[in-house]
Amino acid sequence: MQRQAKWSFLAAGVAAGALLAGTAGAQGLAGSVASAAEPVMEGVLVTAKKEGSTIAVTVVTDAQGKYSFPADRLDPGKYNIAIRAVGYVLEGAKSVEVPQGKPGAYDIKLGKTKNIAAQLSNGEWLLSMPGTDKEKQFLDACAGCHTYQRIVNSTYEAEDFLAIFKRMGTYSPGSMPTKPQPLLPGPRGERPAVSNANAPKASELLAKANLSQQPSHAYEYKTYPRPKGRATRVIVTEYDLPRKDWEPHDVIVDREGMVWFSDFGDQFMGRMDPKTGKVESIALPVMKNDGSPRGGLEIGEAPNGDIWVSGMYQGGVYQWNRATGKVTAHKIPEKWQTPSTQESMVSPQNSNVDGYVWTNDQQDHSLLRLDPKTGIFEQMGETKDAAGKPIPGYGMPTDLKNRPMLHEFSGTRIGWYDPEKKVAEVFTTPFQGSAPRRGRVDAKGRLFFAEYRGNGIGMFDPETKAIKEWKLPTPWSAPYDVVATSKGEVWTGSMLNDFVARLDTKTGDVTDYLLPKTTNIRRVFVQEQGDKQTLWVGSNHGASVVKVEPLD
Repeated sequence: MQRQAKWSFLAAGVAAGALLAGTAGAQGLAGSVASAAEPVMEGVLVTAKKEGSTIAVTVVTDAQGKYSFPADRLDPGKYNIAIRAVGYVLEGAKSVEVPQGKPGAYDIKLGKTKNIAAQLSNGEWLLSMPGTDKEKQFLDACAGCHTYQRIVNSTYEAEDFLAIFKRMGTYSPGSMPTKPQPLLPGPRGERPAVSNANAPKASELLAKANLSQQPSHAYEYKTYPRPKGRATRVIVTEYDLPRKDWEPHDVIVDREGMVWFSDFGDQFMGRMDPKTGKVESIALPVMKNDGSPRGGLEIGEAPNGDIWVSGMYQGGVYQWNRATGKVTAHKIPEKWQTPSTQESMVSPQNSNVDGYVWTNDQQDHSLLRLDPKTGIFEQMGETKDAAGKPIPGYGMPTDLKNRPMLHEFSGTRIGWYDPEKKVAEVFTTPFQGSAPRRGRVDAKGRLFFAEYRGNGIGMFDPETKAIKEWKLPTPWSAPYDVVATSKGEVWTGSMLNDFVARLDTKTGDVTDYLLPKTTNIRRVFVQEQGDKQTLWVGSNHGASVVKVEPLD
């Protein structure tokens, strides 16, 4: 979907997507998609996955309802076919043979689903549930561990949810229903999932939204419209990971074209060859054997090619040495350790400037910098502005002089930290309640950042010290992270609605590409090769890495 104007959504329709029609070159598989209700269906995602393969390729139908897979994406063999179009299901054969030496052909027929509720994304549930957007805002935190299907299909009553809120607040953010990780007692392990003041209203809202009071949902299902135009010109490739409990929170591509990703729920990081999909699992040493949750969050490449991962509740950061292939665990000194110590971020991208790699401690919002040569950490203390007011940072990419740029996820501000003065210059976003989460500094030194609860993208220019913002037109986009390209575009992804968004900063146009499955997106990374842009994200709850290739 490409749009600037006021958003409109359909009460019954088909979910958005991305197309590959009109691609030049030989076709590996092609056909049309139609239904009795719609003889021509634009914006339907068609996925082909060879039997026994870990790689699935998705294209999207064009304005004529046609789809086409390039020949170089599908080897000869038998392929399982899937579609994504909310409100519809695939009828007839669900597999097709791609022959040797000539293109395969398969016209797809769709029928109306009898269970549209099973197809709704988190964003569509938020559109549909009773209550105002403000009343439903707390639910954006729940998507960090599971989909809303678990909530809306439950039969818990309001008083039951109060107990659930209390229990959920004791889990590490790297938890999933199949793999919960309790936090240790302490400030981070005793926080409520929903504030005590909001808990009664929140519990009542969920009891109205689920099946505790009636056998079916007592409200209309609202869906996002299917994509059109530019949003259909795309190829999406999904690589299954060998461990089904892998949580690829952050994904990057290194200087050699290899794909790296962290594991939010365990002591590993992965390296994948995008040509073959082969994955190498690299173990990260356990630093705290006291029951502290396991898993890493941010992953980044240093100028010398080393790969760094933040260790979260393991209380430190990890360094993979490119020359030796060995991993070094850099643990925060014991005098600064508590059961709630949490290194969520690591910033090695400009460490060549002064030799330091930055990290943070989420428990007290302090900054630390590490000299990798000596292994010595320097505690910079809680970040404050010139007036002594704290700015609790979350995301913290560094500028071109290796100074941290702080994102106040709990508020509306960003901070530009001076390591010499140990003071942050603070700037407030125009969007109210913006919740800056994560972002990147571009080649011009400008900070682009996601405004998670402002449903927008912000840009801070250090020369003018001004913030410019762009509102995302899709409701409940909740952008987690953003990255700017050399072409003047900015990409982001959503934990809620399964879209990745492409912003043209010159025109303000936004193109939303729908992904073929429910995809809990955290970090976004763009690989630039000439004029070609390739977006990489992790499916944090789907144990897969996703590549998005726009065709224009």
